[in-house]
Amino acid sequence: MTTTGTGAIRVIVADDQEIARTGLRMILDAQPGIEVVAEAGDGLRAVELARRLRPDVCLFDIRMPRCDGIEATARLAGPDVADPLAVVVITTFDLDEYVYSALRAGARGFLLKDAGPDLLSQAVRAAANGDALIAPSITARLLGAFAGTGPAPPRVQPIEPLTEREEQILLTVARGRTNNEIADELHISLSTVKSHVASLMTKLGVRNRVEIAMWAYETNRVPR
Repeated sequence: MTTTGTGAIRVIVADDQEIARTGLRMILDAQPGIEVVAEAGDGLRAVELARRLRPDVCLFDIRMPRCDGIEATARLAGPDVADPLAVVVITTFDLDEYVYSALRAGARGFLLKDAGPDLLSQAVRAAANGDALIAPSITARLLGAFAGTGPAPPRVQPIEPLTEREEQILLTVARGRTNNEIADELHISLSTVKSHVASLMTKLGVRNRVEIAMWAYETNRVPR
């Protein structure tokens, strides 16, 4: 993670509404260890700034002029990007038809604009640390609504079967639980949760917990 001399997580905020950018900047700059280093009013400018400044996290609105949040995410975090950046998408609409596409493009998180300072800072910190977060209140609804739609390739079963405990972890991740919540729910240590999540990523061939959740829905592991 590349940080400023003060050790802060460096963030770029992109939204076509100035009042929204200002609000996000104020919230993030008020969080300890987080610093907004640039703003953009459209996707092309956001991509340009991100490639030049190499922030720790890009916080992108989905609907932007010139280049929307999906395309901007794909250019910076897609599977073909050699040195991808961490992108969190944020939108007003919890069932925006573009959100699932943004996650497929490589976004490490998805939040509503009314998520609040705590969840917003959690998502930024998670993305900066190589993890991913989707607002727990909408995880099941979002992924359940869009799983299996669009041009997604079929998900293959892992060569090495999941253990019973890994199946349990898979379901909790798919429902938007954090590592701490999973540890409490299953009565296991936080380090054990992290170990199982890492094992799931390896077995499923995915990059983060967002993709774990997507895999769970696309293979019908989670009842709809």
